[in-house]
Amino acid sequence: MGGRGARFVAVSAAAVVFAGVLTGCGPIEDELGLGRMGPADSGSGAGKDAALGVSPLKNPDGTGPGLGPITSADERAEARKLIDEVRTKGRGSKTGYSRDKFGYAWADSVDDVPWGRNGCDTRNDLLKRDGRDIEYRKGSNCVIVKMTIYDPYTGKTIDWTKQAAAKVQIDHVMPLSYDWQMGASRWSEDKRKQIANDPLNLLPVDGSTNSSKGDAGPATWLPPQRSIRCSYAVRFAQVSLKYDLPVTTADKAAMLEQCA
Repeated sequence: MGGRGARFVAVSAAAVVFAGVLTGCGPIEDELGLGRMGPADSGSGAGKDAALGVSPLKNPDGTGPGLGPITSADERAEARKLIDEVRTKGRGSKTGYSRDKFGYAWADSVDDVPWGRNGCDTRNDLLKRDGRDIEYRKGSNCVIVKMTIYDPYTGKTIDWTKQAAAKVQIDHVMPLSYDWQMGASRWSEDKRKQIANDPLNLLPVDGSTNSSKGDAGPATWLPPQRSIRCSYAVRFAQVSLKYDLPVTTADKAAMLEQCA
């Protein structure tokens, strides 16, 4: 994945405040590395979320690692410092792109990402990470059939059932088509499967809001909830840096503006 890790992992916990109140970390956060804010991990690569400055902070309703306001001047300065590390280039061609180029949706057979090959598909892993009051299909400890979940993009808490599955969609913060155009078209299939299933790049959100995003970058789409736009820009930058993918000049400018 490259050796850029040491250049951006020093982001402080304050710089990536994805909620407002620090809470204890349970097994899910520990497995993701969300509870470890220690020194940079010199071994870069997909799945090393502990090295990304990802905070164990929760959504405002106490669920998930989420996105919450970054408010203080010092925090926003640290966020801009992280975003400054992102490379820029123009978008390449979309020719040849399809979702299948990144593996079939929510494959469990992915190496070097948290929860890969754990016997449960990525979508259910993410719902388990961020949902609460979870109910599983009878006889399963994987397939979720009912839950409530906080959507950081809109600020709404959603009552969800599997019968209306599309009400909650899993957003790729850095969209896969965008990745393709910015360099992933030249990657191996394994590396594309990693970014498609990496929890760092994935958020369960309101389905209609996610559909409105498409493959847009931050210059043309931002979460409706303004208070978390700096956090969103930071998460976009973290994915960009982890996978050494550039963003467009306009997108980087928009990301910096959100944390001004």
